[in-house]
Formats: sequence, structure tokens, C-alpha cells
Amino acid sequence: MTWEEMLPLLWPATLETAQMVGWSAVFTLLLGLPLGVALVVFDRDGLRPAPALKSALGFVVNIGRSLPFIVLMIAIIPFTRLVVGTTIGTAAFVVPLTVGAVPFFARLVETALREVGTDVVQAAQAMGASRTTIVRKVLLPEALPGLVAGLTVTVVALIGYSAMAGTLGGGGLGDLAVRYGYQRFETLLMIVTVVLLLVIVQLLQSLGDWVARRLSHK
Repeated sequence: MTWEEMLPLLWPATLETAQMVGWSAVFTLLLGLPLGVALVVFDRDGLRPAPALKSALGFVVNIGRSLPFIVLMIAIIPFTRLVVGTTIGTAAFVVPLTVGAVPFFARLVETALREVGTDVVQAAQAMGASRTTIVRKVLLPEALPGLVAGLTVTVVALIGYSAMAGTLGGGGLGDLAVRYGYQRFETLLMIVTVVLLLVIVQLLQSLGDWVARRLSHK
């Protein structure tokens, strides 16, 4: 297979991967951030202690993190069909990608928030700040570098998940690698796909690290 034959295949597949990862990252941020905040706020030493609720949320998060992604994709096929109306295609696999990434990102959010000094929170409480104000104006801003780093790690993981989604009809670079690189023995295309994925990951990781350093107070 020549470069002229590969380029019309690589460009649409790259766009499909970007679409899957992009939408999944947005939904993961919208769902995983409040879940991670809840894990900290409802902790025994949190702003609003609720150990039973914290344990329940932690149990759900642990289940989500313990399932291999390919098993998760298959297990929630009925839910995917309910939400999207189909189980194949780029849009359909945004659902399992999001479901798989939310627990992972929530734990990273929890870790980042726990790194905020208790003296900062106590100072805000001494000034009469409400719990909501402390979360919005103290915890999240102070933890922003860690949150950006956690989101970067999550997006990189989503790229790997999206490649696995291609094996079940999700499209993207993973699907291209399976259909042409594996089934048709197009070794060059397989190598190019792998290199392209590596380049995308390196660029995103470098960008995330740069933003996190810029936001850091250190």
C-alpha cells in the first residue's frame, strides 16, 4: 500500500478518533469532576461528612475502575443502545468511553483535591465562607494544576480506549489498524497508525504538562 492510498484512510480515521476522544473527554470532565469533589466533601474529614454516602460512591467508582474496558464495552451494550440508538459507530462508543473514564478521572480529582493544604481550607472557614464557596474558590483553584494533569492522563487513556473500541466497530485509528493492518496484513499501514497514535499521545501529554506547570504556584 502506497502513501497515496493510505492518506485517504488515515485522515478520516484520525478525525473519528478525535471525535470519540473529544466528546468523551468533555462528558468525563462534566461527570467526573463533581464525582471527585463529592468523594472529598463527603469524606469523614470533609466539608460535609457523610461516610455512608462516601462509601457508596467509592464502591461504585471502584467497580468502574476494576472492569477491563473491553469487558465494559460489551457489558453496557444495552445501555449504549438505549442512549444512542445504536451500538456501532463513533457516536455509540462515546458512551462506554465516558463510562469507563469517569471513575478513573474521579479518583484523580480526589487525589488532586486532597493535596490542597488544610490550612487554606481552615482559613476560608474562619472567614465564614460557605461550603460551596470553599469548593469553588479554594479547593478547585488550588488544585487546578493537579486537575489539569489528571485530565491529561485521562485523555491519554481515552486514546488507548478508543483504539480498543475500533475492534468492536467504533471506527477510528483502532478500526483502521484492525481492518487493514491485521486482517489484510498491511504492515506499513499498521506501523504508520501506531506511530500516529504515539505522536498524538506525546503532543497531548506535553501540552498538558506545560499547562499544569503554568498553573502551578511552585
